[in-house]
Amino acid sequence: MSVVVDFSFNPFQENTYLVYDETKECVIIDPGCYTALERKELDDYIVKHELKPVLLLNTHCHLDHIFGNKHVAETYGLKLEIHKGELPVLKAAPQVAAMYGVPMPDESPMPESFIDENDTIEFGNTSFEIFFTPGHSPASISFYNKKEAYIIGGDVLFLGSIGRTDLPGGNFETLIRSIKTHFLSLPAQTKVYSGHGGPTTVGFEAMNNPFLQGD
Repeated sequence: MSVVVDFSFNPFQENTYLVYDETKECVIIDPGCYTALERKELDDYIVKHELKPVLLLNTHCHLDHIFGNKHVAETYGLKLEIHKGELPVLKAAPQVAAMYGVPMPDESPMPESFIDENDTIEFGNTSFEIFFTPGHSPASISFYNKKEAYIIGGDVLFLGSIGRTDLPGGNFETLIRSIKTHFLSLPAQTKVYSGHGGPTTVGFEAMNNPFLQGD
């Protein structure tokens, strides 16, 4: 049985996810730790629970989701893995950060391998199916644990809302299609861990999310 831990980091209050199971192997998804104190909070949790980080993953590469990539890569000897379609977003992050007036603490390493749609990510006794869920960003991916009925989807679907689509590579129709194809097709009880804010469920969003009503 896996454990999903989230940390709210950086000025954008981004959710960084750490997932581990009884083997103590863990993955770090979207490390947004921006300050030394935030990096220490993440590291202290890993040390306290005697975890072994084995994968560094990004759902997408907007700057608030990658602030901690270099720290995690260097501290735990990990190689970044993303969808190849997010490379332009990753490379543009320092310029975007400067535009927002939130300088990058460290420039993210570049990936040496990529995650594709329909891949399976495995660690310990846990596995994630990979869904290609663009719309908020050009090649966002989501991590679905079918056995335990939860999905970590970055900025695709939020509690009562959806990811913004006015950033470069965003598209409203594409995002709605991603949600309806890959989220609303899941069992209603499936828990959704989002890139910002609290968790929700597929069933709740199908019934209540104003962006998902009607055809």
